[in-house]
Amino acid sequence: MSESLAVGGAVARPDTGEPRVREPRVREPRVDEHGNLAVLDTRRKLQLALGVIWLLDGILQYQPVMFSKAFPQMLAAASAGNPAVVARGVNWSANLVDHHLILLNAIFATVQLALGLGIAWRPAVKLALGASVAWALAVWWLGEGLGGVLAGTASPVNGAPGAVILYALLAVLLWPAARNPAAPFIAARDPAAPFIAARDPAAPFIAARNPSAPFIAARAVGRPVAQASWLVLWGSLAFFALLPASRAPQAISGMISDMASGEPGWLAWIDHHAASALAGRGLPASIVLAVALALVAAGIYLPSRMTRAVIVLAILLATLIWLAEGLGGIFTGTGTDPNTGPLLILLAAAYWPPAPQRRETPETPPVSTATGQPATSTPASQ
Repeated sequence: MSESLAVGGAVARPDTGEPRVREPRVREPRVDEHGNLAVLDTRRKLQLALGVIWLLDGILQYQPVMFSKAFPQMLAAASAGNPAVVARGVNWSANLVDHHLILLNAIFATVQLALGLGIAWRPAVKLALGASVAWALAVWWLGEGLGGVLAGTASPVNGAPGAVILYALLAVLLWPAARNPAAPFIAARDPAAPFIAARDPAAPFIAARNPSAPFIAARAVGRPVAQASWLVLWGSLAFFALLPASRAPQAISGMISDMASGEPGWLAWIDHHAASALAGRGLPASIVLAVALALVAAGIYLPSRMTRAVIVLAILLATLIWLAEGLGGIFTGTGTDPNTGPLLILLAAAYWPPAPQRRETPETPPVSTATGQPATSTPASQ
């Protein structure tokens, strides 16, 4: 047997002649600042939700009707009423798809599936989000005719400003921006802590959160840009609600009733009754909708407590809009995406203000009136 090494060193094991088996290294589970098992960050959850919607888009693009002449005809219809520069691009893409229908539609569907899977796979999330922005902008022009915003037909009820542009906006707002590498070191300096072990272990995690980013959407682009994006989006929806395409007596009613064809019975019942209730009331309905959308647009600048009520109103409006859109026609066999409703809901969730952080303060022991020093308890004599 080999002699032991110096004191404090390792002791050699006896050589038995048997091959040594290395024990597998067990990776320690990720824990948060409180020592609990780490869970998905809220931004990551929203990214995954966006990825699921992209996957749904890809699945819908594989529907049999998308491999028929109905698909290029659907694309060509988006050019109506648009300026020549927009219409030419839409007609070009529709003509190209018409001549290579099977191949191009399969590519379109596969690209959307790849974007969804890329967002779900953490190492590829940045690449997938960046690619989704480029893809969304191309589809918004060549496939949706800029959502009809320049054609005078845009309305919150018929999917303005175009569902696909919301994918691009969400990709930017949910971008996994890197945290400031100096933040943990700055926050960990505690003048009251005489040594490193006495410092607050949660300090690096708390400091890494940008204090100027009060909600998820502000992490990557900053609070002013995120708020301005919200204001422009919801403000434009309020503007579209007041266009002649929305305020005509039968406008909103007609948009809703047109979506009922081919829907499941329960959804068709909702749309038929909503269309009947709004028949001949296009102007008052559009005014009420515009006021509510304007309140949501401006409410993002209110204090956090009031902003929560604004976000709830935004989610409610988005849900009503989605029902009016017939859930994007995803149950009809002809829908290409779930339309703007769920994307507006996802966007609103990215602006939800987090609960204020509570910092626990150590209890101060009572001070002895006789000595002026902290009082200490002494065990009772036995």
